[in-house]
Amino acid sequence: MAIVTSSLLASLRVGFSKIFEDAKSKAPSLWQLAATLVPSTAKSTTYGWLGQYPKLREWVGVRVVQSMQEHGYSIVNKLYEATVGVARTDVEDDNLGIYTPLLAEMGYAAATHPDELAFSLLGKGTSTLCFDGQYFFDTDHPVYPNVDGTGAVATVSNLIDPAAGEPGTPWYLLDVSRPLKPLIFQERTKPELQSMTDPKQDHVFTLDEYLFGTRYRCNAGFGFWQQAICCRDTLNAANFGKALTRMQDYKADGGRPLGLGRGGKAGTLLVVPASLNSAALDVVNVQLINGGESNKWFDAATVVNCPWL
Repeated sequence: MAIVTSSLLASLRVGFSKIFEDAKSKAPSLWQLAATLVPSTAKSTTYGWLGQYPKLREWVGVRVVQSMQEHGYSIVNKLYEATVGVARTDVEDDNLGIYTPLLAEMGYAAATHPDELAFSLLGKGTSTLCFDGQYFFDTDHPVYPNVDGTGAVATVSNLIDPAAGEPGTPWYLLDVSRPLKPLIFQERTKPELQSMTDPKQDHVFTLDEYLFGTRYRCNAGFGFWQQAICCRDTLNAANFGKALTRMQDYKADGGRPLGLGRGGKAGTLLVVPASLNSAALDVVNVQLINGGESNKWFDAATVVNCPWL
């Protein structure tokens, strides 16, 4: 039986922290593919510049300052936690191996939490507002003829539904070729492992149990809607081509082509649930089709089989 001393508890904290960090560093993570990391320094961050795609002009005379339409899109940081209780008797009895998987799972959960936040937004995109006041996936996003967001507005859709019948399982086409990706992962703090091991603390004294928990402040939100298309029609070559062509036609305020959807496999994601993964691979991962015919969509996108949709 071990004698529970302050040095033993310090060693326990170090050991559990290592298990947590090792698992966190080794966990597979996908969110960086579709989301841009934005550090946050306050309770929330406002992205007033969303909707402004910068453009260079020939410098003749003095600089021309364009007054852009300002958007009040904010992402509020949320606080997340996960906690494990460690019985003091298990420390005394050197029975700590039973907690190793729990601490490792906590590290895994911290690493994959951004995946869950970011990709689950896609599934909520038809009912969650983005910077222009429309749902992120919508049929009537406003696009203006002037770069400052003025003039007779035209409406543009990034939501494709079947011409007839009920919408099916959604899949998503994302352009990730630009510095700002279609999703934003906002991080106020890094995930950290905290502990409560002082016998004078109420929980330890009353329940004879130490606490180890992770704390994480962050959230996710939407970037430019032009970089994402939701299709609720059948995932096949024809509809993939329809979605890609639509994205390639998108323009910014002022009529400037955005050049989206042209990055091929490195710059375009085809994000699907598990039920559509096989169809997605047939569309973009098969080089020859129809008994030897070249597949024009081969390597046109990277397939992401996403469990968080």
